Amino acid sequence: MTSFSWQEFFESIPIEFSELFTSGLAPWQVLDGLKDFIRAYITPNLPDEVQIGVPVQQPFVLLPGGWMTEGFDTICNDETKGKLQVWIEGEHVPDATLICAGAVFTDYRVQFGKGVLIEPGAMIKGPTIILDKAQVRQAAYIREDSLIGPKAVVGHATEVKHSVFLKDAKAGHFAYIGDSILGNHVNLGAGTKLANLRFAPGSVKIKGPDGQKIDTNRRKIGAILGDNVQTGCNSVTNPGVFLGKNSMVAPNATVKPGYYPAKTIIR
Repeated sequence: MTSFSWQEFFESIPIEFSELFTSGLAPWQVLDGLKDFIRAYITPNLPDEVQIGVPVQQPFVLLPGGWMTEGFDTICNDETKGKLQVWIEGEHVPDATLICAGAVFTDYRVQFGKGVLIEPGAMIKGPTIILDKAQVRQAAYIREDSLIGPKAVVGHATEVKHSVFLKDAKAGHFAYIGDSILGNHVNLGAGTKLANLRFAPGSVKIKGPDGQKIDTNRRKIGAILGDNVQTGCNSVTNPGVFLGKNSMVAPNATVKPGYYPAKTIIR
């Protein structure tokens, strides 16, 4: 029996992830099941025309009827407020998923929801699931066994490895997220790094809510950030940080391993 569960950190879970987040599991136990979960539940829908390891040569649009390579316009201007959008016959189609030319896929095992945007220069390894309205921006790098939730953002020059983004979780700029879970509405400031590998050998051990020592039995674990956590620019979390809901990390701060209750402020 663990001393705290993932339910202490997250108010809600996307229904697509519900079988991964079994009641009562510790947060690191959710990560333990991530690889098998993705492989069991993924429904790949990458276009057959995409060549593995080769930059996409033309934009692709996914609609309920399948993938399109023509008959649409991609627009980004003052009218769209700087957002890249898909238009068909003069109408904006918000549920259209767009893969821009220049994106690279190293595996066909990628699943897209509705209204997903994959910008030029992004690299995605499978198996990976990307849910509705999520964005993967230019030069982002998503490694295998990642779950990107609804309206989440994997931003410019951000790397994600074996991690989960819940709804509206955003890592907009120059971030590293390894073996971590970002709660609903989490926002990482530019340059935030969630380190996942300690220098010393052995598994990551932390102090729990009552000061007791807990062994995660994981060699690699990054950070579990509860709902609405905010981090400042260039902040760093050490392996094994469990930060409660509505907490804040100041710019340039380093967070030591351990459990932190809700509304903690770290400077």
